[in-house]
Amino acid sequence: MERLTANDLAMLWPDDMGWPQDIGALTVFDGNSVVDGQGHFSIGDARSVIERRLALIPQFRRVLLVPRKGLGWPLWVDATGVDLTYHVHMLEVPAPGDEHQLLLAVEGLRRRQWDRERPLWRMWFLTGLTDGRIGLFMRLHHTIADGVSGIAMLAAFLDTDPTASAPPVPSPIAAPRPSAGELFADNLRRRTRGLAGAIVGVTRLRSKLRDLRESWPALREAFVEERAPRTSLNRPIGVGRRLALVRSSLEAAKQIAHAQDATVNDVLMTAMAGGLRALLLGRGEGVEGIALRAYVPRSLHREPPGKARGNLDGMMVVRLPVGVADPIDRLRMIAAETAGRRKLRRAAGGALFRFSLLQRLLMRLMSRQRWANTYAANVPGPPMPLYFAGARLLELFPLVPLTGNITVGIGALSYAGQFNITVVTDEDACPDIDMCAQGIQDALNSLATALIPADRNNR
Repeated sequence: MERLTANDLAMLWPDDMGWPQDIGALTVFDGNSVVDGQGHFSIGDARSVIERRLALIPQFRRVLLVPRKGLGWPLWVDATGVDLTYHVHMLEVPAPGDEHQLLLAVEGLRRRQWDRERPLWRMWFLTGLTDGRIGLFMRLHHTIADGVSGIAMLAAFLDTDPTASAPPVPSPIAAPRPSAGELFADNLRRRTRGLAGAIVGVTRLRSKLRDLRESWPALREAFVEERAPRTSLNRPIGVGRRLALVRSSLEAAKQIAHAQDATVNDVLMTAMAGGLRALLLGRGEGVEGIALRAYVPRSLHREPPGKARGNLDGMMVVRLPVGVADPIDRLRMIAAETAGRRKLRRAAGGALFRFSLLQRLLMRLMSRQRWANTYAANVPGPPMPLYFAGARLLELFPLVPLTGNITVGIGALSYAGQFNITVVTDEDACPDIDMCAQGIQDALNSLATALIPADRNNR
């Protein structure tokens, strides 16, 4: 039986608090090669492409079963069937089919309720965009995947060759759902193994203490080091979101990082600090001497590229010196601090709170937490161009969830030389999202102008 891991389980409880835990990817591809002579896109043909690859992703053929008390943690069970007329849809974006209308359409789709009797994923092809483009929005529940494994799932439906024609992959026969007796027996076995492991742990006390000592700096960083400063960024959130896109070049980000002995993630954090600085100043809030705290997941996946599955992230805190006006100074400060923090040993987030009761109690504190002001995720994407049914993906953007009282989050994703950023905010708490997005763009432009030689900057 495939029970949810502690990491997966931690992504389930926020739904009960009214904080939808969805992740997603928004792609825009050249639709000219997948429309007929009248310019019509066939959703039937798209479903056929997806159906041929569906067996490559077991999570897309399973539903979440939450047993009654005493029968153990939630688990994945095979769906009796996958109705692609439900999971894969087409939606025409209202005129004029620009980016604003596209993002409004995506947010409306993201807000739809999940049907827990079906696998927790959906796709929408978004027609009506300008210049013959077509959007594809893939939405997953966070219990299925984190950012790295989510991109791996999207890639299963894509090709690196526009002429590729993959043969259909037969789906295995669905296994029957376990009975209450089987669930009880499985839960008893797991608890017995857990107790035996705890007893063995007591006999290896010295080893356990060493592990705790090595993990303590990362735990201290996340929960004890300092409190997040009070700003308008931390307010209880609702279910609505606003989205904004920022485009950049991966090569430019690498050159900026190299010039300051930093990483691409440091460049992202510097730009984010610029966006949040602009947002707070626009609200009339003082930023002098303020360093915001950003929770940044660090992937612990060890699978080959494109093969990652499930949730496996540790958490790092990055201090964002929004009180510093010069982006180069901000980059130097962030790079100097993260160089040490990246060396700390980190456990998977859910592993810190292995008991479901403890996870639920933690969720009740999240609307008042003072550990972090914001959230940022940077996911490495495919370095080469990808194609859907022969149509080239022009752009690829990630969508991240918000939790508790964190009203602003960003996701960054590299794809085929691009370095694309999505700003996600609470609809009510952050109507001024464009100010944050523009601040991020301005910071990236300033860094590129100052740190990239003119001959390279003009290429």
